[in-house]
Amino acid sequence: MVDTLMLGTSTSCSPPLALAPMVGLSHSALRILILEIGGIGLFFSEMLSVTRLPIENETVSPFLCRTPVESPFIYQIFAGPDQDIVPAVERLHQLDAQGIDLNLGCPAPAVRKLGAGSFMGLTEVRSMVRCLRAATSLPISAKIRLGKTLDKDVLLTFCRMLEDEGVDLLTVHARLQGEKFCRKPRWEWIGKVKNAVKVPVIANGGIFCVEDAAKCLERSGADGLMVGRGAVCRPWLFADIAKNIYNFDIDTGINIKDVYFRFIELLDARFLPERRLGRLKQFTHYYSSNFTFGHHFATGVQNSKSIKEAKVVAEEFFDKIKGGSDD
Repeated sequence: MVDTLMLGTSTSCSPPLALAPMVGLSHSALRILILEIGGIGLFFSEMLSVTRLPIENETVSPFLCRTPVESPFIYQIFAGPDQDIVPAVERLHQLDAQGIDLNLGCPAPAVRKLGAGSFMGLTEVRSMVRCLRAATSLPISAKIRLGKTLDKDVLLTFCRMLEDEGVDLLTVHARLQGEKFCRKPRWEWIGKVKNAVKVPVIANGGIFCVEDAAKCLERSGADGLMVGRGAVCRPWLFADIAKNIYNFDIDTGINIKDVYFRFIELLDARFLPERRLGRLKQFTHYYSSNFTFGHHFATGVQNSKSIKEAKVVAEEFFDKIKGGSDD
């Protein structure tokens, strides 16, 4: 097992642990929070539309705002089969991207309507990857699911095509296109991809603790891990995995109340006032799962009309449970 993952020939991440692109969650405040705790090796942006990207203002856009410490950083884009991706790529060059990720696995209704992501056919995907490869010298990654049905030949043909067209990194979410997150991930199918291609493969799906991470790596043989909702529930999960699996010297002692209020501080620092409360509510929905009566906490924050009111709710909740450290 290696503790450094190469992205192309010039960019590396260590440890090989990535934060997944998640709408409304994988923003600058969460990224910095995780970075401060430690253990993260690679960041992905939220999913970005190639039509909006060229005109977004990075100084105010909640999707593009980023600090220099959030690195290495890969921007994820999605596009329909008839959309021009070149202007978006040129914009990412201006934003000092360390890589560009093509979303080929998202099953969201908006993506379905556009015919993008997992709804594109093999020929359309090949054409888009060729266009992207011709437009940039940056590392290119692609995030996929296992397909519409469990078909090894179809899956491996697709992955080999991506490799042949110049994709430098594959992230495989171990569920089928239409499967919900409650479905147990098929990590062993990521292993089929790993054995079929030469580019690095990152495993994604169902990682909520160190034990999950260890099992996923054992069954998939992947070169690294991408964590999504598990890292929102427990922003210290990367540190735990880096220490216990990759033997990084990291202090994994945290105070669960302090982490929450540090997140609020980062929201205040990184976003305009009108952008903060919604993101706090999304974060709290997941973070509350750490507590036996966390649904009361989540509901109180959800019903709050301001950050100030949400902070009062949080203070009262943590007072009731006595706050303290979490393992």
